[in-house]
Amino acid sequence: MNAAKAVYTPVGVALGACSGMIAGALFKQTWKRLGHEGDTPSARDEERTWKEVLLAAALQGAIFATVKAAMDRSGATATRRLTGTWPG
Repeated sequence: MNAAKAVYTPVGVALGACSGMIAGALFKQTWKRLGHEGDTPSARDEERTWKEVLLAAALQGAIFATVKAAMDRSGATATRRLTGTWPG
């Protein structure tokens, strides 16, 4: 394992946890702004329509993937600045 990977491993774990919290909060705010009630739909919520459940799942997935990629890329860039090597 090179030095960049060794430095990045704990950073990556921390960034993963942070990105999950940030993405969750961002999704809830986005869902509210789209005009839906505060609670996000669950796939097993009998009162929700297929359209609503699938829209929420697609939106949540897109937000989570985008936030995770942005955080991971930022962490890798910072690691390269510190160590001079890309952690990939």
